[in-house]
Amino acid sequence: MNNPGLAAALLGAFTAIAAPAWAEDEATAWRIFVADHSAPTITAIDLNAPDQRWTFEVAGPAKLYPSAGEALIVAVQSGNAQVDFLNSGLSLDAHGDHADIEVSEPSHIGKIEGPSPFHVVNHSGTVAVTFDKGGYASILGEKAILNGELTPQNVPMNVAHHGFVADMGGYFVSSVAAEAPKEEGKAPPRIGIGSFAADGTPMGKTHTCTDLHGEAFSGSFLLAGCKEGIIAHDTRGGPDAFAMLPYPADFPEASTGTLVGAKAMQSFLGDYDGTSLVIVDPATEPHFTRVALPFREVDFILDPAKPQFAYVLTEDGSLHRLNMLSAKIEQSAKVTQPYSMDGHWRDPRPRMTIADKKLILSDPLAATLRVINTESLAEIDTIAVTGVPYNVSVVGGSGLTH
Repeated sequence: MNNPGLAAALLGAFTAIAAPAWAEDEATAWRIFVADHSAPTITAIDLNAPDQRWTFEVAGPAKLYPSAGEALIVAVQSGNAQVDFLNSGLSLDAHGDHADIEVSEPSHIGKIEGPSPFHVVNHSGTVAVTFDKGGYASILGEKAILNGELTPQNVPMNVAHHGFVADMGGYFVSSVAAEAPKEEGKAPPRIGIGSFAADGTPMGKTHTCTDLHGEAFSGSFLLAGCKEGIIAHDTRGGPDAFAMLPYPADFPEASTGTLVGAKAMQSFLGDYDGTSLVIVDPATEPHFTRVALPFREVDFILDPAKPQFAYVLTEDGSLHRLNMLSAKIEQSAKVTQPYSMDGHWRDPRPRMTIADKKLILSDPLAATLRVINTESLAEIDTIAVTGVPYNVSVVGGSGLTH
């Protein structure tokens, strides 16, 4: 090529083609959502800049559930017959070798109403809200909610009771209660669990599960706590694939009422007799491993990024890191004043959530959020809040911005 000007122009063109026409930056964003124990407010806080806050008025004290890949917060106000939906302003979209993140202002999407909403189950891309005194669950698609579409599909339960419904993508698993209450004015007792079509038609038999309470997903299993043991629904076996895992004979007489499930490995953690937890493997015997605690547990949570670890707060104000693989408490540290488990179940007590290597713990009596390093269990920051911080949830992560 004898034309230097043409060569330079061509080289510039090839360079422009080889380089992207836009810049990709990596961003990390976390937002804490805090529901007040007495005031009808939810506050969103930027974890990286805690002075950046947004406040949303709702009907009453709320329990918070994150959903839809960190984009959605479901705020259940059982005492006020209302469920509010918030757009967290953070959206993560995984692409295998990387994730994209979009950051915007959080916003209030809307609400649905019904008698005594309580349990929320996120599965199959939907949010299932059970209305205890209505005898049904409202099923809403996560994407539909984020688009402002709040017209639910209502799935009936056999009778109105305190239970749950889970959308399995083709059928629904529901708790089952007795046809009539044992005592006038009280909800009928829970007696079992089964699978149903959208119109309430059974898709199999009712499996015994007395005093059913608590549910969680992990791997291919849905588990629920019962008086007799923990009942497992293997989602690979069809609608009627249920099996009871009886509590071991050498366990103290008690039962499990709260369960959490790991996302990155098939494992569950549940409460037991107040002063111990159970690690549950539904696929392999022995199904139960009991872990004794020095005091009664106040709250416990699994580490989403490191599922071999769980964190347990006991009523003496100590935080414990539990290794789920060895069933041993590896480390403990005092993090709050004592919070007794005696008294009313609604009394304000700490709740926990995790953002990467930071555990955020609400300390209601101190009007503070405590930020604790998950590796050292040392407090690395405090975030002062107004009111009485109670239920807390965090959304966020890292990704590329386009």
